[in-house]
Amino acid sequence: MWYFLIRQDAIEPIQYRQLQQRVNQTEVELFNEPYGTWYVFTVEKEEYSTFMDHLDREGISYELAADRPTREELLERMR
Repeated sequence: MWYFLIRQDAIEPIQYRQLQQRVNQTEVELFNEPYGTWYVFTVEKEEYSTFMDHLDREGISYELAADRPTREELLERMR
């Protein structure tokens, strides 16, 4: 599996719904101010290239991880 990490403020609600239809699983990591919320989209290894191309075409910023980051690791990315 590959994990695409996207900040909530990087996409519109309609984009979020469209992305949900393309992935195996969507998780939402909520954080209090001043930190933002992250979406974690889980994609099969065979499909990650197609999904990544879609994000690039849509101009959506993301981070890619081979292992699911912990909540603490996500928090560290924002510090």
